[in-house]
Amino acid sequence: MTSPQRQPLLHDLAVTLAAPTVVLSRPDGDLDAAAPGAGVQGLFHADVRAVSLLRVTVRPGGGTAEGDAGTVDSGTGRTDGDAGAARDDGWLPVVPVMNATDGPGRSRFVGLAQALGDAVPDPTVRVDRRRILNPGLLAEQLTVSSTATAPVRLAVRVEIAGDLVPLEHAKAGLAARRPLVAVAQLSSGTGVLSWGDGTTAVAVSAPDATPDAEHSTLTWTLTVAPGESVDLHLAVEVSEPDAVVTAADPRPTWRSPDVAADDRRLPALVAQSLDDLHSLRMAMTASPGDTFLAAGLPWFFTLFGRDSLWAARMLLPLGTELALGTLRTLAAQQGTRTDPATEEEPGKILHEVRRGAFDDGKGLVLPPVYYGTVDATPLWICLLHDAWRWGLPVADVEALLPALVAALDWIDSAARAGDGFLSYVDHRGTGLANQGWKDSADAVRFSDGRLAEAPLALAEVQGYAYEAARAGAALLDAFGLPDGDRWRTFAADLADRFRARFWVSDQQGPYPAMALDGSGRPVDAVASNMGHLLATGILNTDETAAVAARLAAPDMSDAYGLRTMSSRSGGYGPLRYHCGTVWPHDTAIAVTGLTRAGHPDVAARLIEGILDAAPAFDYRLPELWGGDARTDSPAPVPYPAACRPQAWSAASAIAFLTALTGLDPDVPAGRLRLRPTGPLPVGALTVAGLRIAGERLDVTIGSDGRVESVSAPGGLIVEEGAALRG
Repeated sequence: MTSPQRQPLLHDLAVTLAAPTVVLSRPDGDLDAAAPGAGVQGLFHADVRAVSLLRVTVRPGGGTAEGDAGTVDSGTGRTDGDAGAARDDGWLPVVPVMNATDGPGRSRFVGLAQALGDAVPDPTVRVDRRRILNPGLLAEQLTVSSTATAPVRLAVRVEIAGDLVPLEHAKAGLAARRPLVAVAQLSSGTGVLSWGDGTTAVAVSAPDATPDAEHSTLTWTLTVAPGESVDLHLAVEVSEPDAVVTAADPRPTWRSPDVAADDRRLPALVAQSLDDLHSLRMAMTASPGDTFLAAGLPWFFTLFGRDSLWAARMLLPLGTELALGTLRTLAAQQGTRTDPATEEEPGKILHEVRRGAFDDGKGLVLPPVYYGTVDATPLWICLLHDAWRWGLPVADVEALLPALVAALDWIDSAARAGDGFLSYVDHRGTGLANQGWKDSADAVRFSDGRLAEAPLALAEVQGYAYEAARAGAALLDAFGLPDGDRWRTFAADLADRFRARFWVSDQQGPYPAMALDGSGRPVDAVASNMGHLLATGILNTDETAAVAARLAAPDMSDAYGLRTMSSRSGGYGPLRYHCGTVWPHDTAIAVTGLTRAGHPDVAARLIEGILDAAPAFDYRLPELWGGDARTDSPAPVPYPAACRPQAWSAASAIAFLTALTGLDPDVPAGRLRLRPTGPLPVGALTVAGLRIAGERLDVTIGSDGRVESVSAPGGLIVEEGAALRG
């Protein structure tokens, strides 16, 4: 019986990232996509695995590439022997002892050549590996150093090959393909291996190395004197002339703030998150000056409407440049026609863009440009409005007003088609069954665990639409365009319909259902969707309090963050993708709403859960993790296939800063409000170097939640929620 293909695991791989390129390797720095249990190892460039094998071995006494390179299995490209033991051809692995990130696009690996050097217990020959990644270019420096008492003669071999499979091949858990045949040449003392398929080309160069095309190896022979070291260099260049996405402008898109807190986990989380976000910056080839954030790697290593919008929105306190690039990029591909094959509709904001069709081999087939998302369009409007309030220049806002009007018209059209609510259905049967942020096929459930049937109207999407209608009205009024009152009326009517149709009750009291199903029945699982409503304004004071109480209850909040579904609901599982796990961005959105609505104690509990989780992931927050209770597990349980880093997970660190400080700017009105969360869960907090209207903003909050100092741009009236001291 053939076992089903499973999505490969990611959680234990070392990541080096410089979008649109990423290396996913073992902790020793090697990668071999054909090895049993390898997961999704490889050097990926956008949607292609350019390198599927990269392995460093050593051989005592020296040797040459010819005759010493080992035999190659014609099916996999792997050399004989196990990676963790001596090979029968004399080549030995480097034994790993350390690996760590070393800044954006930088990783460091330290290993030991245990068979070399003095015959004493202490290691005397080590191999340091410095990995530097830039878009389309991997550079590795291997430093062989010796403290042995006599010169050490050895050979160092790099096996490197590529299968050039598309990303969905790896995501489906399919076996690595036979590597492409390499071409070898020796030019001016530099060994070169190259391969390609007509659309992607890979060239590997290594000064002073001997290339061997038959075995796809590069070999150095060297002698290391006592107390000395020898550096070896390897470069991998990937070119894809017809790429859809490209590297962002190398200039920084934002300035990183200085963060100090009594709880040192917060500054560590912010620092690592901003490193990751810097490396996730991308641009479309058609508009290289407009930067956005790729959603996450490796599965979502491209433009995603919803993800890129949320991440840009969370990063507004660092400046409006990323928001502008994201808004422009998505407006350039805003829908103009009705096409059921791609789910395109006039005014609609897309879901994702890829080089070619995405086919996971299990029935999901997405076109290269896919519009199957119900929430990206209102979120685009909300980002434009928020960026305007954070100081996006008037000229930049004005240029996007036609896209705003088109997006509002899409909301109106979608609501008319959905019985007054924004809903969705997969028209083709091969697209996404669910088209909100919880887009797995089993994400929307009743409290007894039954799956809801489409068309579905998600609770949070109605909140987004309400917020977008009011935000759109404010922008239309401010820029002298008609229909502001129309959209305020739309929002009020939507709130009334939502109140009448979505609210349900159980033994714990009333709460919003997560959706309405195709028959109009409330889908009554208790889920985190309700947390997204808090900041939209669609709830009144009593309703907000009811939602806050639900989120505070242990069945939602006793994990390392906010659970996506109550542990008491049918269908719950701590490692079910959208039915019980914790997603940092989901928690951050709820925290934002809780602090704005005056429920800082609940927000603090959720922030503490994320901070408790962060050290277990070396402060690089993954897409999600298990929903196990903190009292049941000493650390968060990884979701093994989670993307890491993920843009909106990393951006959550800045969202938490915003919530803790209570920043609420309105640059067009000349006002900046600060409403800290009360006693801060991180103790005293100083954030210096935020940006508002292009100028610097510094804030210090005492551990009791009182504003101790604020330095804001001139011309803004600063209103504090707590009185300034002294």
